[in-house]
Amino acid sequence: MLVELSIPSLFYRKEVAMKPKVKWYRLRWRAILLCVLIVAAFAGYTGWRIYGALRVRPIGSGPAGPAVAAAPFKKVWSEQEVVFLGVGDSITRGYGGPGGLSYFDLLVQNHIQYPDMKDRDLSGVFPNLKAKNVAVDYTISQEHIDRQLPKIPHYNKSIHGIIVLTSGGNDLIHDYGRSEPKHDAMYGCTYKQSQEWCELLKTRLDTLLKGLMERFPGGCDIFFANIYDPTDGVGDPQTMMMARWPDCVKVLALANQKIAELCEQYPNVHLVDIHSEFLGHGIHCDEPWRKHYRKDDPHFWYAPILEDPNIRGHDAIRRLFLNEMIRIYVNERTANRHELTQLKQKAA
Repeated sequence: MLVELSIPSLFYRKEVAMKPKVKWYRLRWRAILLCVLIVAAFAGYTGWRIYGALRVRPIGSGPAGPAVAAAPFKKVWSEQEVVFLGVGDSITRGYGGPGGLSYFDLLVQNHIQYPDMKDRDLSGVFPNLKAKNVAVDYTISQEHIDRQLPKIPHYNKSIHGIIVLTSGGNDLIHDYGRSEPKHDAMYGCTYKQSQEWCELLKTRLDTLLKGLMERFPGGCDIFFANIYDPTDGVGDPQTMMMARWPDCVKVLALANQKIAELCEQYPNVHLVDIHSEFLGHGIHCDEPWRKHYRKDDPHFWYAPILEDPNIRGHDAIRRLFLNEMIRIYVNERTANRHELTQLKQKAA
């Protein structure tokens, strides 16, 4: 019995004794290999981030944005005295569009760089037009109220005002994540925070609109551009080495909703939708798998600092403003005159 019990015991001890041990240097190489893989992955990710931020995106050449019909510019829209006024931030001031190539300057008078737009400007259809631009770089909506409105005189009733406005964008992107977000510098805020802050933004913009209307007792039209998205709807500002902002797309949509509500509130305030037109022309413009990829023009419309348009971006914005002006001054008012004529004929 003792012998029988001892035989398996001997085999077990022999098996344990024969089991190979993992050499210490093999464990060391595995640890080294793991460390190398971790470092390589980190270096690859960092390199990709740096490449994404620094790579030069294709800008393209030639006209940008929607076509603008030539027919409306064949005749004068009004002989009345008109003040064409630019108000707002660096987009309207002209950053990224030097030498007469900003959207404001192109609206006043087309540049020879765009022969397809010859004679399609406001100078031709408003022969008594005077232009004035009070927009300033890096400014937020409250500064437009406090510093720009006082520079605009109260015009007499014989003058009609045409105002182009870009305001609200800097209220969102300041201070680029370098400080805690607040109501007029929302970068990094949550969507919950933005609900109250965007309502405050709407209040400030409403004050600005009312102040502009007061300057023109003879009437004015305000063409109000909404806010574009350089991330093309992806919501990844960190690609450009900026701070992460998980809710940026939702916050931007809410701010644009408030701008749209103001344009609906006033019959003489007209929305110019640059947000939709610029999707696909931001930092992901040359990535065909993206939702907003523009096969017909997969090019970058932003300046290097990202918050302003480049030359082609200014051209696109000019065309968007012109098309909205055609809708208001030509199509809509022609239809109104035709309707008024029919009513007079029926009354007679």
